[in-house]
Amino acid sequence: MITMRSQRRRRTLWWLAGGALCILLLLTLGPAMADSTAPLPRVSIGIDAARKPEDVSLTLQVLGLLTILSLAPAIVMMMTSFTRIVIVLGFTRSAIGTQQIPPNSVLTGLALFLTFFTMQPTLAQIHREALQPYLERKIPSQAALQRAEGPIRTFMFRQTRPRDLSLFVSLSRLPRPSTQADVPTYVVVPAFVVSELKTAFTMGFIIFLPFLVVDLVVSIILMSMGMMMLPPVLISLPFKILLFVMVDGWHLIVRSLALSFG
Repeated sequence: MITMRSQRRRRTLWWLAGGALCILLLLTLGPAMADSTAPLPRVSIGIDAARKPEDVSLTLQVLGLLTILSLAPAIVMMMTSFTRIVIVLGFTRSAIGTQQIPPNSVLTGLALFLTFFTMQPTLAQIHREALQPYLERKIPSQAALQRAEGPIRTFMFRQTRPRDLSLFVSLSRLPRPSTQADVPTYVVVPAFVVSELKTAFTMGFIIFLPFLVVDLVVSIILMSMGMMMLPPVLISLPFKILLFVMVDGWHLIVRSLALSFG
């Protein structure tokens, strides 16, 4: 009986709350709906016939810009220092053993800002040689893209290992290039990414070593004390965090990452 009464009371309260909400909406929107002169927005999407050749060119430019914006994350990750930085930061978190601390959003944000920092000379050169003349209408968009491609290619060539570059040149079946200008960009990008992965994994292995030593020492101590049922990670985690804080680990890692692109 008590349960039935409580259910009836809940239903009554829900009906009263719903009725009050409807009355409030009618009082708020009623005058606006009654006023026939109130302007209402109209949204329309359509395709009209082009009247001038410039209209077609402008439409194609807008479509190209939207395509570039959709591919911007891939461009940032594959053609800048973002790949190496985010992998090394992920290795650091895994080496410490703090599951989701720092969270992925923090690591990604830190990787993005470090990417902007390390790419600042390249971005400044692109702004000076390509973007600024284009905004001043001194060069067309095609020339601006070609000028912007130069500093990016220089950065990628500087970080790419010759072995990886020769691998993709041979896979593309191109004639042996004599200069860097003879290597197309679609060959440079995958070679650069592979080199970045190798460098990032090498740095991650070095970061793992001291924390691995801590885990081994804690495991040996627990086994010597006969505490085999106690997980070693539970004991080693505070010591690894203490070690990382004492040596100012984030400072060392960020410094190493910034100097690795020198």
